[in-house]
Amino acid sequence: MSKKSLKKNYIYNLAYQVLILILPLITAPYISRVLGAENIGIFSYTISISAYFILFGSLGIALYGKREIAYNQKDKKKCSVIFWEINMFRILTMLISLIVFYFVFVNGGQYSVYYKVLVLEIIGNCIDISWFFQGLEEFKKTVIRNMLVKLISLICIFIFVKTPDDLLIYFLIYVASILIGNASLWLYLPKFLNKVKLKELKLFRHIKPTLSLFIPQIAIEIYTLLDRTMVGTIIADKSEVGFYDQSQKIIKVLIAIITSLGTVMMPRIASSFAEGEKEKVQNYMKKSFNMVFLIAFPMIFGIIATSKAFVPVFFGKGYDKVAILMSIICPILLLIGLSNVTGTQFLLPTKRQKEYTISVVCGAIINFIFNSFLIIRLGAIGASIGTIIAEFIVTSVQLYFVRKDFHIKTILKSCIKYLVASLIMFGVCILTGNLVQENKIKIIAQVTSGMLIYAICLIILKDKFVFEILDEIKEKIKGKTKAN
Repeated sequence: MSKKSLKKNYIYNLAYQVLILILPLITAPYISRVLGAENIGIFSYTISISAYFILFGSLGIALYGKREIAYNQKDKKKCSVIFWEINMFRILTMLISLIVFYFVFVNGGQYSVYYKVLVLEIIGNCIDISWFFQGLEEFKKTVIRNMLVKLISLICIFIFVKTPDDLLIYFLIYVASILIGNASLWLYLPKFLNKVKLKELKLFRHIKPTLSLFIPQIAIEIYTLLDRTMVGTIIADKSEVGFYDQSQKIIKVLIAIITSLGTVMMPRIASSFAEGEKEKVQNYMKKSFNMVFLIAFPMIFGIIATSKAFVPVFFGKGYDKVAILMSIICPILLLIGLSNVTGTQFLLPTKRQKEYTISVVCGAIINFIFNSFLIIRLGAIGASIGTIIAEFIVTSVQLYFVRKDFHIKTILKSCIKYLVASLIMFGVCILTGNLVQENKIKIIAQVTSGMLIYAICLIILKDKFVFEILDEIKEKIKGKTKAN
């Protein structure tokens, strides 16, 4: 199995990650106006509950499976055995979780009608095999699948969701996109698998390694899902959950852009590590850190500068609080980006799950503690502050664990140019915003001037990483010109 193009996989996975989130982002301006903040809060709260059952049913199997396929991607026979063992084990655990979910939430309660629909979401995750293709570095398959399904669901939302009474239809479209999308990937399987006899399979040999990855995944999900669950439980007004969820939609798409490299790099680093290519691993990591700094800093300052004008244009009237929440929580773009490099790209592929687990468990505990008293006092703002503190702890602990593997001071120093360029960009965006009154024109002017100034600043500061990217673009243009 030949090595896949890292750059192509990054582009494919970037599209894959963004497409997972693109539907709620594209529809957010429409849905926020049609359904209203309270209905959006109900939607967010109930899917945060089903997400816990998907988490416990998954047992960290997808992450473990992706890594194991990456280790053995050159051996089709081994990949086939691993796939069927892991997939059958995953289906078994997901079915147990589904049964518990049904008896606890579906049989009665305030939102039982919506929980009945979310049974299909759990079934959809039960048959998810995207981890297999990610382990093989076959990202194109998942991108095509998502593109078609998301476009269809996008059309369905605009056709069928017309009033606040259509919340149930919105739920149905949401779960159908997951179910159909995941089922469609099975069509590609025959090309990548050999026939395997049932007696060759040893499902339960994967229990111990999956559990070692399950603990950190629980911790991660706790401080990503717990915010919405606690806001919905503590605060009676579900519109507060709606405000928080809307701010998260924008941030999550930007996080997907930053962390997409991690999903691509994990199987590549795992493969290089398995082959003893330590120098390659170091080189990949250095580029990953630079990429996070390059993208995260301008995003953070760009959000702070534009959110006040962006929110009323995008979400409509009555969502002013979303702008405040976006400005508060945006530093997690940098923190999650860095922890994605140290954790997902390095600690996990190099089999240092224990250190990774410690970091995310610390984050989960801190998140729960701060949420407990901040949400009562500040609502969604408190949840945002708790998330920032938790992500800071996770990143700090991971940087401590990798301090002997990388020159942390040198890595952190490399961010200075990006920070300086972003601050100058921020000043220009604020000045541009003050000169323009109409919000739509203001956003376009701020984004355009900001991107231009940021690029000019990095060229003036002679950033090596940017010049490397420019040189590669020039080489590609030359290559295409010669070919023509």
